[in-house]
Amino acid sequence: MNTKISKLCTLAALFCVSTAGFAAECIAPANPGGGWDFTCRQIGKIMYDIGAVEKPIQVTNMAGAGGGLAFNHVVAERNDDADLIVAASSATSTRLAQNAYAGMTADQVRFVGAIGADPGVIVVAKDSPFQTLGDLLNAIKSKPGSVTFAGGSATGGFDHLKPLMLLQRVGFTDIAKVKYISLDGGADAITQTIGGFTQAMTGDMSEVVGFLKAGEIRVLAVLTERRIPGFDSIPTAKEQGFDVVAVNWRGLYIPRGVSDQTFDIWAQRLQKVADSAEWKEAMAANGLAPFTKVGGDFQSYIDDVVAEVRKLSQELGVIQ
Repeated sequence: MNTKISKLCTLAALFCVSTAGFAAECIAPANPGGGWDFTCRQIGKIMYDIGAVEKPIQVTNMAGAGGGLAFNHVVAERNDDADLIVAASSATSTRLAQNAYAGMTADQVRFVGAIGADPGVIVVAKDSPFQTLGDLLNAIKSKPGSVTFAGGSATGGFDHLKPLMLLQRVGFTDIAKVKYISLDGGADAITQTIGGFTQAMTGDMSEVVGFLKAGEIRVLAVLTERRIPGFDSIPTAKEQGFDVVAVNWRGLYIPRGVSDQTFDIWAQRLQKVADSAEWKEAMAANGLAPFTKVGGDFQSYIDDVVAEVRKLSQELGVIQ
C-alpha cells in the first residue's frame, strides 16, 4: 500500500495529495479534460475494474510547461517511486526531442507503453490532382515550392514533422524548402485545404473524420502500422512504400530509478488494459485507433522517434 504524502507545487497554488488507500498515483500533466487527463482516468479506472491493481488509482492533475512541470517533478522528487505512473503522448516525446523541458531528456524516465492513438493523416481536397501519397511526395521532390501543407501545430511541431518524415523516405533532404502554414488547430488547417489555399493538410484522424464523411476531402494515407477499423479503404503510408508511423499515442511513463521488476509489472498491467473489452469500448467512444507497444518494444520506438524529431528540428532551425 502506498502511504506516502506527495507535495505537488503548481504555478497557481501549493497543495498536497494523499495517496493513502490507493494502489498508485497517476499524474496527468494538464488540467482536467484533454488527452493526458483521459489517459490517467480511463487507464487507471480500467486497471482497477479488471483486477490489474487491487485498489483504485489516484489521479493528480499537474499542469504547467506543456508537461514539463510534471516531468521535472518526477525526475527531481519521485525518481524511485514504484507506485507512480504518468500520462504521456506524442507531444511528450516531441517536446523532449526539442529540448522544451529545459535540458531534460527522454532517458530520465522509463516509457512503459502506448495502447491507443489518434492516427496521423495526410489529406487533400476532394478534387485534388494528387491521387496517392506517392503522387504528392514526387511533386514536392520535383518542385518543392509547388505544395504547401497546412497543420494545427506550430512550425517544428508534430504536424509539421509528419510530411518531412515521409519526404526523407523518398530521399528528399532539403526539408527547409517544404512549405508549411501553422494554423490554430486542425479544423482551420483542413478548411484551408478544402478552400484551395493549401494543397494538403497534415494532422490527426479525429480532426478530419467529419470532413471525410461529408465527402469534402480524401485521405491519401494514415500513418499507422495497419489500416484503421471503420476506415478500411484508406491505405497506410507503409503499404504504399513509405515506412513512417506517426501517431498521437496515448501511454505512460514511470520514474527512471525504479527496478526492472517494477517496470515489467506496470507493462503487464498496461497490456492487460490493452487486451480488455473495456479499453476497446473506450477507444471506440473516443476516436482512438489500436496502437499497442508495451515494454521494451515501446522504449525502442520512443528512442527512434526522439532521435528523428531532434534531427529534423535541427535541420529546420527549431533547435540548435
